[in-house]
Amino acid sequence: MDDTKSGQKAGDLYVVATPIGNMNDITLRAQNILAQVDVIAAEDTRHTGKLLLHHQLKGHLISYHEHNEKKRTPDLIHKLKKGLSIALVSNAGTPSVSDPGYRLVKEAIANDIKVIPIPGASAVVAALSAAGMPTDTYVFVGFSPKKKAKRQRQLQALTSEHRTIVFYESPKRILTFLKEIKTIMGDRYGVLCREMTKIHEEFIRGSVSKIMSELNTRTEVKGECTLLLAGCTHESDTSIDVVRSELNEALKKQDKTLPEVAKTVAKKLGLSRKTVYDEALKLRSKTQKE
Repeated sequence: MDDTKSGQKAGDLYVVATPIGNMNDITLRAQNILAQVDVIAAEDTRHTGKLLLHHQLKGHLISYHEHNEKKRTPDLIHKLKKGLSIALVSNAGTPSVSDPGYRLVKEAIANDIKVIPIPGASAVVAALSAAGMPTDTYVFVGFSPKKKAKRQRQLQALTSEHRTIVFYESPKRILTFLKEIKTIMGDRYGVLCREMTKIHEEFIRGSVSKIMSELNTRTEVKGECTLLLAGCTHESDTSIDVVRSELNEALKKQDKTLPEVAKTVAKKLGLSRKTVYDEALKLRSKTQKE
């Protein structure tokens, strides 16, 4: 495409998927692109450098990550407008999917620069393919918020989701995350995928409590984790403790009748009004006796 000011043909932006673990999980096309482009914008130049060395490839690497993408994006767009070709890569998997890259792709499109996907490895697709859970439709969440309050609000919003839910999580936080899921969403079925495509690849299948029990036997959990969680299949997927907590908070405000409170909480949690109303009656009865 032409630069409207200079008439010079703009370069192409390639969004290149790289291995999520095993270095041989890279397509021939991806290797050819990495060898041919003028610039490789990498999340971590040292990490990508090892990949290039493994496949005997050479390339001009520059860093492009979440801490410098705002500053570096205009420079990369300028290079593309000058006719240079750029390959965008992340440390693992497909760029801009829970990784840096979205900003550059968005700006390239806004500047009429051709964006070409070079598909390949993706942790979410790899996990879904081997989990044995419904894959006709699913919800990809990625990494949950680091702040506890935001994370728990997100889980609360997903409580009534009927599709398979896919999360990314760090090994240091996975046990805490599972505990929050059990409390908020119930002890539903899940699959924890760890170290996928690597030597110690592992899939732990079972209820959330079973996965937690397995992890608790270890001194530490290693490797990035992909967690698949079964969607809501019936009302009992929502912990009764969550229902009671929501009712207590709503009743404290004393600005609504009991039926109104039950209706509000039922809608929020995706439950029937009768189920929540019956629990509200129990709470009121208990309070009156105390």
